[in-house]
Amino acid sequence: MIGTDVSVAASLLEQGKLVGIPTETVYGLGANALDPEAVLSIFKAKNRPSFDPLIVHISDVEWISELTTSFPEKAQLLAKAFWPGPLTLILPKSNRIPDVVTSGLPFVGIRMPRHPLTQKLLSEIDFPLAAPSANPFSYVSPTTAQHVEDQLGDRINYVLDGGPCKVGIESTIVSFEIPTEPRILRFGGLDPQRIEDLIGPIKEDVSNNSNPTAPGQLDKHYATKKSILLLDSLDELRQYDPRSYYIIGYGKPDIPLSYNLSEKTDSNEMASKLFSALRLADQASQQTIVVCRVPDTGLGRAINDRLQRAQA
Repeated sequence: MIGTDVSVAASLLEQGKLVGIPTETVYGLGANALDPEAVLSIFKAKNRPSFDPLIVHISDVEWISELTTSFPEKAQLLAKAFWPGPLTLILPKSNRIPDVVTSGLPFVGIRMPRHPLTQKLLSEIDFPLAAPSANPFSYVSPTTAQHVEDQLGDRINYVLDGGPCKVGIESTIVSFEIPTEPRILRFGGLDPQRIEDLIGPIKEDVSNNSNPTAPGQLDKHYATKKSILLLDSLDELRQYDPRSYYIIGYGKPDIPLSYNLSEKTDSNEMASKLFSALRLADQASQQTIVVCRVPDTGLGRAINDRLQRAQA
């Protein structure tokens, strides 16, 4: 059931139920992060493996003192600059966070979503929300309420409709497992350059992983049902006929495209349209999806990371 009633969503969450929630990145599947049984139901609904940790969503930075045991100075700088927004911080967890949330790891991912409807929802409940993307595990993330309803409608109680997600890809994850050596574990909706501009050079650890320490690190993720051919340049698209292949590109190439992510080659626009494009491709008559890597500037690295994992 899709609706816009925050009170209904809050009541269901207070009962330990699951609710699809809008964020600026993608739609999340929310449950009381402090209730182990409610959190376990997330894993069951998504068919998500228990070794893949979840992110906790908070309404206010004051939650940090309850949910973590330390808040390093650089983490504080990032939170002050980019919260609410598409940034997740990995911090040492307190005993208030059930082990099921973190897959037994001693650290927890925390972020403050920017979507006004979910901000209102979080302000009406007295607990944070554990919320991975609201889709079957490893499939393309949802960016509209209808995406959630189509795939999980029979497994969850309510989808709070906040319209299309503006960022369109998941949050950037920065780990403070070593307080003085932050690392980017997932490229996402916050340009890494903006992070480095604030706290200096930062290491990257986003390689494919079969034993993830953060969401989005598995080899296969964001995957379509159809096979994907991932190309390195727009020129390579010329050898594919759009009558036989669903072709996703960008810019103003002199070749026909099935879907143009951005005529202006704007990485923010491309990110916001990426998952919708992949879903449309899955529903099209062509049996194979052909997509070209985008420039690595802005959110380009995050887009290319998702395409790489999708085609795996």
